[in-house]
Amino acid sequence: MKHRSEKPTRCLLGAALASCLTLLSLPLSARTISFERNSFEQTFDQQKDAQVAISAKDKRAISMFEERVKEYLKLRNQIRDRLPALSKDSTPEQIHAHMVAFQEAVRGARVGAKRGDLFTAEVAGYIRRTLRTEFKGKDRKDLRKTILEAKTKGVPLRVNYPYPEAKELTEMPPTLLLKLPQLPKEVKYRFVGPNMLLVDRENNLIIDYMVDALP
Repeated sequence: MKHRSEKPTRCLLGAALASCLTLLSLPLSARTISFERNSFEQTFDQQKDAQVAISAKDKRAISMFEERVKEYLKLRNQIRDRLPALSKDSTPEQIHAHMVAFQEAVRGARVGAKRGDLFTAEVAGYIRRTLRTEFKGKDRKDLRKTILEAKTKGVPLRVNYPYPEAKELTEMPPTLLLKLPQLPKEVKYRFVGPNMLLVDRENNLIIDYMVDALP
């Protein structure tokens, strides 16, 4: 009788010991993953939701910016098309007169334009973050040196004013342009010191500008 009663006990103890050994043989992460899974998944979901929210906000700001650039372009194209066309034999004086007439007509049509009409706070924030992300360390130092040493002193930071033809034009690297809101060929980004300008390539007018764009 003694041997029959001990056998089941030894079996139970052996099974329990085997289970313990199996558990102990697992990595710590495997033994604790069931306790941590819920909190990890919750944190991951929160981060994912935050990223989606930021991305959606930036997309809305970029879309609004690009739409306002298109509206400007539509207006200035209508104005340009009403001006007497230049011929291929036009003299420098005629070309200059056409430019001035183009500028004055656009300025008259945008008499109420002001800083921030296109570079809203939202899209300006996106551009500043992009510049900080893309240019770090030596790249950032080189970018600042190139831009800040450019001969742009005297360029007016005023909407609807012409960018002086004699001043240097500082453009951004093509790789960076791909990450910024896209512009039609008639419009360009320009740097004047740490400030970013939006300039019409044909009539040379400053459409809008944002301050302290450089990181």
